[in-house]
Amino acid sequence: MKMNAGICLLSTIPVREKPSGKTEMINQLLFGDTVHILDSFESWFLIESHGDQYQGWVEKDQIKIISEDYLKNILDKEPVFLKNSSTDITFKDKKIILSQGSRIPFYDKGRFIINNNKGFISDESITISGKQPTEEILLSAKQLLSTPYLWGGRSAFGADCSGFVQIVFKMNGYQLPRDSIQQAKTGLNIDFIHEGLPGDLVFFENEEQQIVHVGILLNNHEIIHASGQVRIDSIDHEGIFNKQKQKYTHKLRLIKRIL
Repeated sequence: MKMNAGICLLSTIPVREKPSGKTEMINQLLFGDTVHILDSFESWFLIESHGDQYQGWVEKDQIKIISEDYLKNILDKEPVFLKNSSTDITFKDKKIILSQGSRIPFYDKGRFIINNNKGFISDESITISGKQPTEEILLSAKQLLSTPYLWGGRSAFGADCSGFVQIVFKMNGYQLPRDSIQQAKTGLNIDFIHEGLPGDLVFFENEEQQIVHVGILLNNHEIIHASGQVRIDSIDHEGIFNKQKQKYTHKLRLIKRIL
């Protein structure tokens, strides 16, 4: 089929592994995320997210079709993201609660417009655009503390480990791949945990030496990551130490510097 474009105009849209609501959610789209539509099957679209080229299936009635020209207009603008963990907006005469990291197309002083529909944000200080310093990245991460773990999630309503890392960096001007094993291929290697700096990514392995977890260093002895919920734990050369459980929960594999 001819490739079309789409945009998410809901708070979140689940992206499924296969064209069925009973299959695994492998990702989420947030408000303002744009996609290419690669194929269709019954009531489903196979989509590819812009930025990370991640593919999966979404229900057709949850995606708004847009033209390629309109998509280009969106992508040509510097992206503006919501920086609060959850925010009310008014769009198409209804209020929607959006997650931190949602993209607001054609934003200007508290207003935005999508396909001739006007939207409003009450406080323009809640938006962020462009590459941000490390301090802002860590602040964004801490605002998501206690967010419940959700496999395939990448929002303030639920996130998995790599989704949490991706959305924190994306809204602060840095596009990372979606999955931890892909994220581990980016950045510069750091040899020792005591050389780690705030904002470095730390990856962890299972017994088969496969990368299965990722978090963000707050300093060289603390990490913020999504495990059960977004939380702060201790870290050393062995891995993550959970003080509540009084044991190591994740084995250190490597450290990468993105910033």
